[in-house]
Amino acid sequence: METERKDVQPTEAQKKAQRRRSIALALCLVAFVVIFYVATLVKFGPAVMDRAL
Repeated sequence: METERKDVQPTEAQKKAQRRRSIALALCLVAFVVIFYVATLVKFGPAVMDRAL
């Protein structure tokens, strides 16, 4: 017995909503990374550049 597979196709409104969510999530991720980067620089201060290589 073979059953037919019917794929669900999202509507244009659903595609736009998904794209907006994806963009918002990407922006949140970028903001999170920037916050950690700035916090690290603030924590170490100018001494981060005065280390021996």
